[in-house]
Amino acid sequence: MPTYATTADFDLSIDDIAEEAFERCGLQVRSGYDLKTARRSINLMLAEWANRGLNQWTIEQTTQTVTKGTNQYTLNSNVIDILDCSIRRDTDGTNLDLQMSKISRSEYLNIPTKSTEARPTQFFLDKQVSPVLNIWPTPENSTDVLVFNKLVRMDDADTATNTMDMPFRFFPCFAAGLAYYIAIKKAPDRVGMLKQMYEDEFERALSQDEDSASFRIAPYLRHGY
Repeated sequence: MPTYATTADFDLSIDDIAEEAFERCGLQVRSGYDLKTARRSINLMLAEWANRGLNQWTIEQTTQTVTKGTNQYTLNSNVIDILDCSIRRDTDGTNLDLQMSKISRSEYLNIPTKSTEARPTQFFLDKQVSPVLNIWPTPENSTDVLVFNKLVRMDDADTATNTMDMPFRFFPCFAAGLAYYIAIKKAPDRVGMLKQMYEDEFERALSQDEDSASFRIAPYLRHGY
């Protein structure tokens, strides 16, 4: 009898889910703005989930002053992903933000001169126990500021019974919901179909949750470190 490999640690990044959602709308993620609008839709969807009694994550905006010659910054262990990142520079009293590009692990590893100093333009999140934010080029000063939106796990009052990761069964619901929200803005001809798929996936996931109070999501942007 043949055997089949299984895995219990299958995971999707926010970028993966955004791409899936855009594809369901018949679209492709083509720019940083597409990811920005997806992030905004995620925030609205999480607000809806909170209204339905689900609340475990929040999207927080954080700032981190860079250090000249340092291209790695360790983040809190509750950080799940970095949704977007920009580098802020004070120019004659005016803050100018430059959007940075998110790159993959292989793209980052293939950069031959990681020690090159200049204004950072790319970032890669190494998802370790304590995630490490890698930026390139290496900062040329200690005054620029990283501004990024991070998806973080919220501490739960009942940590003995609640996991901090999204239950696997909610992945299809998350993708379907984001596709529906994006369709409202970019593919109105698919709204009806995608809304029905979203509701079906939501009810399917919720029906398998033995304790609906164990899964909570906070939708708003919080500013802090």
